[in-house]
Amino acid sequence: DVDECVEGTDNCHIDAICQNTPKSYKCICKSGYTGDGKHCKDVDECEREDNAGCVHECVNIPGNYRCTCYDGFRLAHDGHNCLDLDECSEGNGGCQQTCVNMMGSYECFCREGFFLSDNQHTCIQRPEEGMNCMNKNHGCAHICRETPKGGIACECRPGFELTKNQRDCKLTCNYGNGGCQHTCDDTDQGPKCGCHVKFLLHSDGVTCIGERHFQQHVILETFSNETCAVNNGGCDSKCHDAATGVHCSCPMGFMLQPDRKTCKDIDECRLNNGGCDHICRNTVGSFECSCKKGYKLLINERNCQDIDECSFDRTCDHLCINTPGSFQCLCHKGYTLYGLTHCGDIDECSINRGGCKFGCINTPGSYQCTCPAGCKLHWNKKDCCLPGSVPPRATLTCNKMGKKDSCALSCTSKARFLPESDSSYTVSCGTPVLRQGGQHRAANSSQQCLGKGAPGVPTAATGLAGPCQVAEHPPVLSETVAAPVKQKASFKIKDAKCHLHPRAKGKQEEAGRAGPQGGSAPCSDCQVTFVNLKCDSSKKGKGRRARNSPSKEVTRITLEFEAEIKPEEITASCNLHCLRQRVEKKLKSAIKALKKSINQERFLLRFSGMEYEVARKLSVAPERQESCGPGQQRLASKCVSCSQGTYYHGQTEQCVPCPPGTYQEKEGQLSCDLCPRGDTFGPIGATNITGCTGQCPPGQHSADGFKPCQPCPRGSYQPEVGRALCFPCGGGLTTRHEGALSFQDCDTKVQCSPGHYYNTSVHRCIRCAVGTYQPDFRQNYCISGSSFKSIQTSSGVWARFNRQCGGELGEYTGYIESPNYPGNYPANIECTWNINPPPKRKILIVVPEIFLPSEDECGDVLVMRKNSSPSSITTYETCQTYERPIAFTARSRKLWINFKTSEANSARGFQIPYVTYDEDYEQLVEDIVRDGRLYASENHQEILKDKKLIKAFFDVLAHPQNYFKYTEKHKEMLPRSFIKLLRSKVSSFLRPYK
Repeated sequence: DVDECVEGTDNCHIDAICQNTPKSYKCICKSGYTGDGKHCKDVDECEREDNAGCVHECVNIPGNYRCTCYDGFRLAHDGHNCLDLDECSEGNGGCQQTCVNMMGSYECFCREGFFLSDNQHTCIQRPEEGMNCMNKNHGCAHICRETPKGGIACECRPGFELTKNQRDCKLTCNYGNGGCQHTCDDTDQGPKCGCHVKFLLHSDGVTCIGERHFQQHVILETFSNETCAVNNGGCDSKCHDAATGVHCSCPMGFMLQPDRKTCKDIDECRLNNGGCDHICRNTVGSFECSCKKGYKLLINERNCQDIDECSFDRTCDHLCINTPGSFQCLCHKGYTLYGLTHCGDIDECSINRGGCKFGCINTPGSYQCTCPAGCKLHWNKKDCCLPGSVPPRATLTCNKMGKKDSCALSCTSKARFLPESDSSYTVSCGTPVLRQGGQHRAANSSQQCLGKGAPGVPTAATGLAGPCQVAEHPPVLSETVAAPVKQKASFKIKDAKCHLHPRAKGKQEEAGRAGPQGGSAPCSDCQVTFVNLKCDSSKKGKGRRARNSPSKEVTRITLEFEAEIKPEEITASCNLHCLRQRVEKKLKSAIKALKKSINQERFLLRFSGMEYEVARKLSVAPERQESCGPGQQRLASKCVSCSQGTYYHGQTEQCVPCPPGTYQEKEGQLSCDLCPRGDTFGPIGATNITGCTGQCPPGQHSADGFKPCQPCPRGSYQPEVGRALCFPCGGGLTTRHEGALSFQDCDTKVQCSPGHYYNTSVHRCIRCAVGTYQPDFRQNYCISGSSFKSIQTSSGVWARFNRQCGGELGEYTGYIESPNYPGNYPANIECTWNINPPPKRKILIVVPEIFLPSEDECGDVLVMRKNSSPSSITTYETCQTYERPIAFTARSRKLWINFKTSEANSARGFQIPYVTYDEDYEQLVEDIVRDGRLYASENHQEILKDKKLIKAFFDVLAHPQNYFKYTEKHKEMLPRSFIKLLRSKVSSFLRPYK
């Protein structure tokens, strides 16, 4: 005999069982299917008169079925019956005050002095004097609306109908199954309850009891064999007549017990955690997966995915780093983190005056040191009035060989090249005198460096701060006593285009032979210190004077000069005015020679040993295409600016590192700046002045901040490198040794805790004032910032808080948030917002969660009402923590929102989004947000806390035309139960009679 079933040669249906017989085989359809074995069809158990034994809903599945229950019920252990779900047992049903469970539903109630808001969950405190809907005697059973004429109109919640008196609400079968356990039919007198077969109605008129308890099983005795026709074969669930007797089976989620009759719920969570990534919760006939905080459940309702908080708007003020289940915020330099996500500017000037010798001005994310009139700011940007600190200057030389004039502008340091376009650029050389006013004040002819330094600031001569030492270093200070001579000159070059390029080698040799030794040098002593050159080429303008071809270029070179006045050259026969006239005369003579040299194309710029011409004649062939402009080199077919620490070498057309003893902070430059000492030591390719060697280390100082250095004397300290002074401890305090590095080395005898600073005047610790903070021990200052304030926390450590009320109030969407959110808000603050929608739009608000201190008396209160009047229509009011989300529509077209805290409280607060929607959708929106199913599931609650999904939901409500933008994108992100809820609401709204 050949076993066709094993060989696979049978012709049985895929849903049939193959049985081998002598010389043949037979096909039998599996349980749940019907047919001859070769053709099997699924049996739809839900079409049976008894609904497959399901008391509510039956869902057919291949070969089986599943019973489900209406909202407000849970499946019984037999997998068929439905029992009431006690919503109040978890999270108080979302009710703010009192929750009362009912068959198939629940109700929220409020204590005396409060009334239930429109969202049917939160409570609003009733004002002592109220009108219309704010009056407790308005008579509406559910919702009260004010009419335009000043009257009231009552409305009912979904599932209720307004009675003839237009005040009371009548329950229907659409809400909580009408309070019936099994079946419900609407009548004129209200819902009428009934029971499924095999059940009897209890005397309470709503509960159903199993009929089998009242049956006598006499009929069974008359049969020798069991059959499904009698008492379902004794099966708890599904019964199937077989040759060997009845065969019982169970619906999905249940397991047949050893008695082969009864069914028991399967705890899917016991095996492999139900397939859930994180948390598995067993339910009757099924199970639910959920995720840990910081993760969201995927559409397969099994796996969890990290929430990328950094992809949300407004997560962090500056930088956001996503981590598994969380995130971290970072701030740019010069800012400090507060409230977990916010960045506040640090007022560096409040920290020991920013380390500045004289004055300090705070700027966003940074600060600037200033010096008194007549004093120059040191290269370290902090010290003033330093000896020997001669600034780099420009050198202008002009020579005459016969009828030829040659001029050159040489720049050994502080040269800046700025290409502005293909036909214009700017070159500056030297250090200009700082302009009068603003944050810096330049010395003029009448000002002397005699201003006193701030108390307790070290001086350059002694190493301790004090007044600007004019008398000690007159040669240095005299350089800035008199205002410089300034002149401006402009020249035209025809048929040429601005193009800075290295001079040809032959011309360079010619220029070398015609050096300073040939002819006179009218500007060898004109004392030029700074030159700014701008070259600009443009098409010749149209008009009567434009006689030449419009294609010809006109190049204009504009030079600005600064020449110094040396007061030490003043004599009895020539005063300061006389000196100024001399310098002006020399400068004018030099400008004349300069004009001739430019016309004769004999004007050069000298940087790093290279000579450059300022323009190129149009008759000269252009450079090859692969050549980049000055300050750039070609890398991978692209022109790239020379980086910091390098400069452009005109001969090789490459970027080369700055040699030792120089540095370059900017990109695309033609030379490097000299280190202050002018020596040739230090690293190659230094990117800033700190790369120059020989700076004094912390705890030491010198006249110019470079070696040789001296240790800070006892009673002073210096925390920074390259300084010309040391800071005194003050108050007669000393240090244990020389070379102290910080105020913490000063012998205060007392160690001040965080939130305090040591006052050297009274020799004790003082608490930081409001608006300042100190996170460290033993300091002599408190830090202040422009965007945060300080309050004392319960632990006594002073922390940072933003006291500004946050939010973005738009016409269509926006949000409000408590100060410092998600950090704790400060005490004793008051915030007010106003939402004013455009015409014919109403307001929907979602409160994902709110954290306020738990108190018997309301100390911190959030209230939303029509206006600031206590008797105006109130939409929402709370003074307690509420972690379950709630959505509701505003009871008025405009909203006045107020948040007020007491003097002692602080908590995390809130971030509440809102949207304005077209009033034509009011019925649909209210039907959705008032439905308890929106908040019943934990997964539904997470949707209302998901910023991305809420943003998409709000975008569609505000602009319905954007619905299709999200249809495909978000259907894979929402649980099926949530989609089912919304689809039913939208369908009934759009097709009410279908």
